[in-house]
Amino acid sequence: MKKLRERRKEIHEMGGEEIAADLSQLREKLYTLRTQSVTEKVEDNTQFRKTRRDIARLLTEATKRASRNES
Repeated sequence: MKKLRERRKEIHEMGGEEIAADLSQLREKLYTLRTQSVTEKVEDNTQFRKTRRDIARLLTEATKRASRNES
């Protein structure tokens, strides 16, 4: 639970370009995990869920910022 709070705080403090770069990196990681699951056995299946949730956190923060800028 503590790591989750730290991650949220870290995302909140990121700049827009950092969020975009991190989002791109996480999407690449998810793609790699998916291809790995087809071609070979994945070591830790929980990585799929963790990566998807991190992507969602980043997208949520980006959406919040966009709606604040429009107001």
